[in-house]
Amino acid sequence: MPARLNEFIRSGGESWSPGIRIFILLFAISLLLVSCKTKRTIIKAPIKEHGPQYLIEKLDESELRFDWLSAKFSASYAYNDKVSDFGGQVRIRKDSIIWVSISPAMGIEMVRIMITEDSIKLLKRWDKKYFIGNYKVVNEFLHTNLNFDILQAFIIGNDFQFYENTSFRAAQDGGLYRLSSTNRHRIKKEFETNDYGPLTLIQNIWLDPSTFKILRVDVKEYLQENRKFEAYYGKFEEVREQLMPTEINVNVTSENLQEIHIKYSRVKVDEPFSFPFSIPSKYEAMVY
Repeated sequence: MPARLNEFIRSGGESWSPGIRIFILLFAISLLLVSCKTKRTIIKAPIKEHGPQYLIEKLDESELRFDWLSAKFSASYAYNDKVSDFGGQVRIRKDSIIWVSISPAMGIEMVRIMITEDSIKLLKRWDKKYFIGNYKVVNEFLHTNLNFDILQAFIIGNDFQFYENTSFRAAQDGGLYRLSSTNRHRIKKEFETNDYGPLTLIQNIWLDPSTFKILRVDVKEYLQENRKFEAYYGKFEEVREQLMPTEINVNVTSENLQEIHIKYSRVKVDEPFSFPFSIPSKYEAMVY
């Protein structure tokens, strides 16, 4: 019940009969129901008139646009009832490189990762080993199906860039907009094989009706529905007049559930930087 109405009812004291108080209470509830119905009607109106294309255009307008992005982060990773906490920094050159440095609480780098569209490189500082390979090896190890575009989108809360947008359906869902597709196809296929990187997606995207930022997304690969990615985005902050989520929860379901919680800080956009990555001569290659 609104605070002012509640205060107004209380101010009547004992002088009001129980019947009057019940009437006022029912009247207040009816106002709330009408308000909720009006809000749902307002949300439904644009998609009823323009269809999913309205939401797709708004989603595109609201996406974080950058050429360079860097941020500090703290994270926790849960798998098989074990939880690991760590921090680090991430740097992204859009559609080109994702660079990640991971450190435990003491701040000494333990892992460095550099990801491109067709390769993944990793340094393990504590046992002086390195890995150079492609997504096939990593996806087999993690029981997932990632590619660069999907990984980049999950990190920053954008939609996938290289998938078509013609198969979506639009709906209102619990005060949010929802875009759904059971057969979203990839349109950029360089570096794409059937061994990794989903070609056809079953996907749902929930949008904030005021900002059109993604609040939640879930993704399955067609004919591989036992593999599922879910991401939840919150605590949006303004970065160069754009909104970026600073808290992300990602669930990866395959043979087991993996959960990752990320908090960003010190986000910088379009300030060029380097991606240092060199393999010391004493490091040994990791073999899988």
